[in-house]
Amino acid sequence: MDFKNLKESGRVEFKTSFGKEVIMSLAAFANTKGGKVILGVDDGGEVKGIKLGKETEQKYLNEIKTATYPQLIPHSDIHDVNGKTILVFQISEYPVKPVACKNRYYKRVKNSNHLLSLEEIVDLRQQSLDISFDAHAVEESLSSLDTAAMEAFMKQVNSRGRIALMDDLLTNMTKLQLIRSGKPTLAGLLLFGNHGYSIHIGRFKAADTIIDDLLIKAPLPEALDEALIFIKKHINLSYEFDGGLERKEVWQYPLDVIRELLLNAVVHRDYQHSTDIVIKIFDHRIVFSNPGMLFGSLTLEDLEKDDYVSSIRNKLLAEAFYLTGDIEKYGTGFVRIRKKLAELKAGTFRISEMGDFFRVELMDARSVDSGKDAQTPGKTPGKTPGKRRGKRRGKPRPGYWNSCPGIHTFPSLTLRGRSKSLNPLPREPFENCVRQG
Repeated sequence: MDFKNLKESGRVEFKTSFGKEVIMSLAAFANTKGGKVILGVDDGGEVKGIKLGKETEQKYLNEIKTATYPQLIPHSDIHDVNGKTILVFQISEYPVKPVACKNRYYKRVKNSNHLLSLEEIVDLRQQSLDISFDAHAVEESLSSLDTAAMEAFMKQVNSRGRIALMDDLLTNMTKLQLIRSGKPTLAGLLLFGNHGYSIHIGRFKAADTIIDDLLIKAPLPEALDEALIFIKKHINLSYEFDGGLERKEVWQYPLDVIRELLLNAVVHRDYQHSTDIVIKIFDHRIVFSNPGMLFGSLTLEDLEKDDYVSSIRNKLLAEAFYLTGDIEKYGTGFVRIRKKLAELKAGTFRISEMGDFFRVELMDARSVDSGKDAQTPGKTPGKTPGKRRGKRRGKPRPGYWNSCPGIHTFPSLTLRGRSKSLNPLPREPFENCVRQG
């Protein structure tokens, strides 16, 4: 092993001596992609060496085993570097996660250990057991599902040809795990029922000036259509003539890209949070924000590449939209968005994580060409009245989209119970929104 070129990273940790931090790092490595803890090297990478007795190595291994659950037994090696002793503990990614260290759970983020939240612990457990969050049955009766919506879904799936649904409605829904043990799964309720989750869209002239908004509460296929209609109402449309008899529509943003980003928000959002999906439409950009950071080991850097491997939080939803043809191929959404924008020279996008939210900012060609700071659109004097449509609330206060008192989840309640608990609250417009300008 070449110790001269080693640096602390997401898979390497230096320690001058053995202690609880060593065990914590090994547990974090086991919950991530594995790694090494090297004893006898300081943070700057200088070899200091350590003193090891006859039983010291085994004593350390016993302490690691005792302090972790499931119990970790790392591979250990003793090295001599310029007359100084180095002890290396190496652990692979553990197949059954999460691994606890003294009843706490950690993962490796760059060159430090991150204490996991309850939601992250649940996610790790689901990944480990290959369980999809939307596959759990909910305490709702089958009568709560819209039969016409299910029949329309089956018709669309069969017309696409990716699978043939030839049985009766109940059997087909059970085969797709949208119904389980006589009850809807969360995915089934999201697609065909009154699930209580919302998409909130606003049209802004400036960060503190909103001229129109829409709150959508509907089964997801219907919600996607409503969201696209509202966005089309508030983006520019021009026409081109290529010598033919018919004019060609040219939208400010490719509609395929907008629909892809809407699908990404509803399929990959974290449904453990009751917070709305937030969409803000400005003059030259649209910001999509959904609860839930990237799932599994997927990173922002991965999404910048064309060969990234998707990690899916809600597998049944993803499969349903794949069968209807809304999703062309798993794990290619951002690749197609990137290619479509480049092909049409229609702008660009950037992705980020803010708190517990995943955020995509879609910018049009004018914004990119002018070099404007897309974060600070110009303000428009005064307020412009907008038509009221859809399921609206009262006239918003300036800046209410930027208020963020907190994210409230009620994991012990059923979906119906959660809805009943939330409805009596005096819900201010967008009490759980993302803070962004």
